[in-house]
Amino acid sequence: MKRLILIILTSLSLYNLSLQAQTTSCGFKIPPKSVLKSQFQSVYEAAGIVNSMLDSIDWQENFRLREQNGINNAYATIIQNMRYIVYDNDFLENLDAYAATKYASISVLAHEMGHHYYNHMVTGRGSTVPVEIEADGFSGYVMNKIGASLEQSIAAMQAIASDKASATHPAKKDRLAAITRGWNAAQNTGTPIPENTPPGNTGNTDPKSDATWIGLTIQSSKTETVYLSDDGKTYQPAELKVGEPFVFKFEIYNYGWLRLPYSNGYRTFKLVHGKDYSILWNRRTRNWTLVEVPQ
Repeated sequence: MKRLILIILTSLSLYNLSLQAQTTSCGFKIPPKSVLKSQFQSVYEAAGIVNSMLDSIDWQENFRLREQNGINNAYATIIQNMRYIVYDNDFLENLDAYAATKYASISVLAHEMGHHYYNHMVTGRGSTVPVEIEADGFSGYVMNKIGASLEQSIAAMQAIASDKASATHPAKKDRLAAITRGWNAAQNTGTPIPENTPPGNTGNTDPKSDATWIGLTIQSSKTETVYLSDDGKTYQPAELKVGEPFVFKFEIYNYGWLRLPYSNGYRTFKLVHGKDYSILWNRRTRNWTLVEVPQ
């Protein structure tokens, strides 16, 4: 009996893991298949909707549409030097039913349009946090232009975005903020489609008068090199000089990561805008460590 219970529990665990792993290339959770007929089934027509979005921002499309059912996804890609948005109609209809609005699928298409608008596919680097944030902002802008409310514009992301960020995709709250920024920008008549605006960026570039900058110092008798990252994936070296604070902002979120040498590898710390930190040498462990400077 114990063995049977163990097998059942193991099976359930594997099932739950498989559900957690089901995400699209743009970091969306795959919505459950609707057991009811979607009330939006007859509304969703990809070509007509895409054309209305293109007209709303006066942009000539540089891509083609391709329906491919069974992939549980919608994504922007380049195939044989031709740009495409590939979509699964069933996936989009399930999304509309799950989010309870026809604008859910439309906002996903707008997001994929954003990847082509900003030429993200040309780099061949795949998904990154700034790329997804930029496409989210584009989606919010376009959704406003076609008459969707802010609530309708964020419905898909609210329903199926991942709560936590990864090395390639932003957290839900940051994606919702990006869509909201794009939607608000479209409220101003004549305002162009916004470029990627880092969350928390007030436009103030003077660290002396802007408390949201980060101050980083190190207690050392010589210049030391540490490593900083906006996305937790790519790290850049930064030199910390004796007695001189290194003052900076992360460009993607209002937080980022610091990597310090630690024993035979590295240790990673999270840094947040509006806080100062000091790097100290621990003589007992013979490693660098990080402490937040009290305000």
